[in-house]
Amino acid sequence: MPQSVKGEFGPGIKSLIITLNHVANVSEPKIHEFLKNIGVHISKATISRILTKDIDIFHQEKAEIFLEGLKATPYQQIDDTGARVNGVNYYTQILCNLYYAAYFTVPNKNRETILDVLLCGKEKTYCFNEEAFDLMKTFNVSQRWIEKLSSLKNKIFSDEEMRRKLDCIFLHGRKTTKKKVLEAGAIAAYHQMTNIPVVTTLLSDDARQFRQIAYHHALCWIHDGRNYKKLRPVVPYHREKLEAFLDRYWDFYGELCKFRIKPDSEVAEQLSIKFDQLFSTKTGYEQLDERIAKTKENKEQLLKVLILPEIPLHNNAAELAARAKVRKRDVSLQTITEEGTKANDTFMTIIQTAKKLGVSAYQYICDRVSSIFEMPSLAQIIREKSSVSGN
Repeated sequence: MPQSVKGEFGPGIKSLIITLNHVANVSEPKIHEFLKNIGVHISKATISRILTKDIDIFHQEKAEIFLEGLKATPYQQIDDTGARVNGVNYYTQILCNLYYAAYFTVPNKNRETILDVLLCGKEKTYCFNEEAFDLMKTFNVSQRWIEKLSSLKNKIFSDEEMRRKLDCIFLHGRKTTKKKVLEAGAIAAYHQMTNIPVVTTLLSDDARQFRQIAYHHALCWIHDGRNYKKLRPVVPYHREKLEAFLDRYWDFYGELCKFRIKPDSEVAEQLSIKFDQLFSTKTGYEQLDERIAKTKENKEQLLKVLILPEIPLHNNAAELAARAKVRKRDVSLQTITEEGTKANDTFMTIIQTAKKLGVSAYQYICDRVSSIFEMPSLAQIIREKSSVSGN
């Protein structure tokens, strides 16, 4: 038998099943019905095995895509969406940029979980340097507890050692404080790592779990603008004030778009001053004025583009990647096993990345399933395209 034929079915049927399920979002029962109608005698269990078993090559390709994607641009975009695993609520973290989109379904969506994803399978450690103690202050850990933790200064701990130490220090619970200390130590240790690409700039919405993970945190203007759309003024005068302010808001956004194309230090200074003027506006419409003040509080994150012009002003790429997961969930409500969840994340990563790179997902899957390997890996294409564009 040819090397590509393993079991009862060849690479054609296997590639078709994977493509129908992950590219066309066809459910397993419907795939079975389709194959039965065209004369293929195959069981539902065999379809499930094709989708989840003996796919180590694809898992490896996902890992390589993620590593190359992290290196490809000086920023990363992130978002999350809900997921279901065997009746339990999970979360799918999505990281992406121009060249790739990677999916990771996890039980939580806190900072530590996001760091687990960014560690690319490396062991998590905790470092208590100056940065860690500064982060504790940012996370509102009281001075009393910071002093108690001073004995850990300039030390690095494994995950097991760290939790044992904190159990001794926090004898009477203090679950929230302990969580903040763990996050601070984990972030500081992540920033010190040299054996993986460390994300220095992260673009996201304003969700709390995304803050402080990277040195630079940029916020999405589209997300901020949506907060103004949530205002539903009844009084005509208030409606006029809102419409007039939104015209100025999006005009300013347009100026930032032009700045990204042609960065200039003098223009950056002018835009910073204009931001302060715009978001110091008092309209007399109380809810609008409160919203304007909240936008002003996020000045540093919203104007990150003035010092890093390569960063997009919106997080649409991550939102579109999240939408692909939502469409998948509409068809198949949940995965049942850990193996199935991992397979789902892997194929979504490969297919969405192939789409961004202009590669036929079916041809790519067929090339790997049949063990031909004539097509270059997606990771290699990312590396080549990013080097050509100068990222």
